[in-house]
Amino acid sequence: MTTRRDILIGSGAIAAASTLPAPAVLGQARPRVVVIGGGAGGVTAAKYIARDSEKKIAVTLIEENPNYQTCFHSNLFLGGFRDYASILHDYAKLPGHGVDVARARAQIIDRDRKQVVLADGRRIAYDRVVVSPGIDLKYDSVPGWGKEHEERMPHAWKPGAQTRLLKRRLDAVPNGGVIVMIAPPNPFRCPPGPYERISMFAHVLKRTGKTKSKIFIIDPKESFSKQALFQEGWDKHYKGLVEWLGPKVHDGVKSVDSKTGTVVTGFETYKNCALVNVIPAQMAGAIARDSGLANQTGYCPILPESMKSALDANVFVLGDSTIAGDMPKSAFSANSQAKVAAMTIRGELIGARTFPARYANTCWSLIETEDTVKVGGAYEAKDGKITASSTFISRTGETAELRKQTQAENMGWYAGIIEDMFG
Repeated sequence: MTTRRDILIGSGAIAAASTLPAPAVLGQARPRVVVIGGGAGGVTAAKYIARDSEKKIAVTLIEENPNYQTCFHSNLFLGGFRDYASILHDYAKLPGHGVDVARARAQIIDRDRKQVVLADGRRIAYDRVVVSPGIDLKYDSVPGWGKEHEERMPHAWKPGAQTRLLKRRLDAVPNGGVIVMIAPPNPFRCPPGPYERISMFAHVLKRTGKTKSKIFIIDPKESFSKQALFQEGWDKHYKGLVEWLGPKVHDGVKSVDSKTGTVVTGFETYKNCALVNVIPAQMAGAIARDSGLANQTGYCPILPESMKSALDANVFVLGDSTIAGDMPKSAFSANSQAKVAAMTIRGELIGARTFPARYANTCWSLIETEDTVKVGGAYEAKDGKITASSTFISRTGETAELRKQTQAENMGWYAGIIEDMFG
């Protein structure tokens, strides 16, 4: 059976395309690392490999966009707690750390030749490649909804124009208008994300006096991250505005109609909705799948002690595309995984010292002004997977002062991780 990967790699046009020259220092070729994807995982890996090797490793970051809009804190933009400029960042400082930023789209990895093939046919050779492409959406996972419907029924689960579109649509909801969110099945990017988003929807409705409106969450899951904390917050701050419906209540989404704003479930039909936010099922980014790095789950298996692909010793996979054991798919996780991968790569290529892998994650969620909760843990490689060694979560009934401190942590973390990635 001929695959897309076979066609691309076997193409005479691509095979004849130029291979970019390897960088050299003092006449000696340096080891070459190519990083695909300029998000939390990719940028962190590129910076830490180049900087901490004292530029003894030539690092190229391939990213087609000139700027990176963070998915993390995009919900705060929706709620009016941040402006859009504050979640948009560029790559200008990376060359100072020794990272060559290539504005291009990586098409596929020719793992046999150890080359990354760009969309324009050029090839970049590597000794190691780091893949951090985020997620792709399964457009066929919600009946009646597909890519052609994402303008009328936005997902905003990939950054950029969709985020701004959802903000405009939210602000335009009239008093009495109905909002329906179709939440995603596991596994998906940012487990608490849909429910923080609901909190921001409710905050905007409450702040603008649209208290006759209603938000319904159609969820395929029996439970969700921080459920008790979110439901406590919704009851406290948004009484009557938010209703969560699990699968036993709604009996599944049967169809949606983007033209009429209709959502049909097994037990209820929601007509003329002012806003329908469809967050579909997800899978690893296309380049990871097309390059043969994903398994039957649609995600990429890794070795827990290094973030190395379980399918190729020269490839490392980070972030949302991975099967990362107990770690959630979050920016904090990707940043943490990138540092382990960078350490391993420096050890393999220039003999730098390495240590046992240690990972960490925290996910903060804003429910209402200065009312923020968190969940997280520390992780290690154990029994063939990334395993939680300790965990923590906010408690229901916490004081207002503690929740305010948690929000201060949230904002401090954002500033810190942005500096760590792009500074």
